[in-house]
Amino acid sequence: MTVLIITYSQDNESIPLVIQAIEAQGGKAFRFDTDRFPTEVQLDVYYGATEQVILSADDQKLDLSEVSAVWYRRIAIGSKIPTTMDKQMRQASIQESRVTIQGMIASIQGFHLDPLPNIRRAENKQLQLQVARKIGLDTPRTLTTNNPQAVKQFAQECELGMITKMLSSFAIYDEQGREKVVFTNPISSEDLDNLDGLRFCPMTFQEKIPKAVELRTIIVGSNVFTAAVDSQALDKARYDWRRQGIALLDAWELYSLPQDVEEKLLKLMVEFGLNYGAIDIILTPDGRHIFLEINPVGEFFWLERCPGLPISHAIAEVLQK
Repeated sequence: MTVLIITYSQDNESIPLVIQAIEAQGGKAFRFDTDRFPTEVQLDVYYGATEQVILSADDQKLDLSEVSAVWYRRIAIGSKIPTTMDKQMRQASIQESRVTIQGMIASIQGFHLDPLPNIRRAENKQLQLQVARKIGLDTPRTLTTNNPQAVKQFAQECELGMITKMLSSFAIYDEQGREKVVFTNPISSEDLDNLDGLRFCPMTFQEKIPKAVELRTIIVGSNVFTAAVDSQALDKARYDWRRQGIALLDAWELYSLPQDVEEKLLKLMVEFGLNYGAIDIILTPDGRHIFLEINPVGEFFWLERCPGLPISHAIAEVLQK
């Protein structure tokens, strides 16, 4: 049987790592780069006297009846459809391509890591905080609003200050096409006097949490892998370690979560019906573990190198069992 990996051409080294692990365990993997559909990859879905779904990429063909498991990583359907097309026609082509692939994924009878409806539900960060609080995880005080007065009132509750973040991934591209990601940022007193922009876009505000280290926990099935990084060692990483992600690549160290925190995180996974999740946590100087968020398709690849967590092996094992 075969594991179908749903991703895109520019995905990172997590894909070859998991493919190698699947093959080392005696399995097969088929990589489907969704950005190559429909321009370079073909899909035949036939319902007649029999049922047949065939995916063709380059010189490879996959009969989806042979698929025992699906690993859902990334999706970029239709991105190679020429931008020179009429805009309405291009959008219609992308939309039809999306629903075609979504139907294909939904019809696969094998194990899904993870089912798309579960992923989409778990991506709701407001719901994440609600569920985390219910099961007893420590969370920061949080306000999402487009009301300037509510922000000013919330600021009075946050004795150590506030940070702001977005609920969705957001980036701005300059004229050269370079990506500028919107990271977590501190809120100054001057910012509190300039909140008019909230009438165009709500923002999320949280109390500033003191950090001893920041933790990244990867859960795969019943396996819990955690690493810690001293984000406070670099000025630009103090509010968001991702700003200095490359500089901190070799600074991650193994970390053991307290058993009660681990158990609560596993309960969180059950609540969302997930077998995989990348979780961000702050360890405070006084030893509290503050849950920030869970990404149901979050990254892990750098933790394979340092501190050497066997995450791809665990993913391959779950997909094949």
